[in-house]
Amino acid sequence: MRLAELSERSGVSTATIKYYLREGLLQPGRRVSATQAEYDGAHLRRLRLVRALIQLGKVPVATAREVIAAAEDESLDHHLRLGAATWALPHGPEPGEGDPEADAAGRTVAELLEHIGWQFGQEAGELSPAYRKLVTAVAALRRLDYPCDVAHLLPYARLAARLAVTDMDLVEEQPTEAGQIEAAVALTVLYEPVLLSLRRLAHAEESARRFTDGGTGGGEV
Repeated sequence: MRLAELSERSGVSTATIKYYLREGLLQPGRRVSATQAEYDGAHLRRLRLVRALIQLGKVPVATAREVIAAAEDESLDHHLRLGAATWALPHGPEPGEGDPEADAAGRTVAELLEHIGWQFGQEAGELSPAYRKLVTAVAALRRLDYPCDVAHLLPYARLAARLAVTDMDLVEEQPTEAGQIEAAVALTVLYEPVLLSLRRLAHAEESARRFTDGGTGGGEV
């Protein structure tokens, strides 16, 4: 397909596509003349990823470039490429150096991962942005004296394990490894707001069930 068709099918303007090409976010098309190139389904898939990262996920261009570079690093095995691409995404604040609450939170998180049997997370803990973000979050809970011991965190971890199966099932629907890596990144960006919104809607439903006259007051449904 030519540039105009790629723009129409992707919903991205031709000017933006040219910008992505200049910035290395989109691979060049196959040159058919001095001024024209042809593009294929891989370009369309990549445009959807870039759009998810930059336009919807509000990821800076430089970070998007890092994500794409990780996804294209064929020196890594498939599992590590998936991890490298998602690790390059923004993850929020880091735990404070020498912070006693962060140190205690780190011990709690390590115990949680050991309890649930997440060996990869335990081995990669010091490197994983998600691990460090979890430590930061647990430290904040500790400072405000909200429950955050292993017993309270374990139900969330078990739910996350079930969600991971659903996520990886969606990723595996893509027929190529490159498509699976791009899908893993895009779904991370696009589905996290879905999960947050569903959680808040579920809170509203459960609150109404427990605390309104029309509910059951916490008894059996």
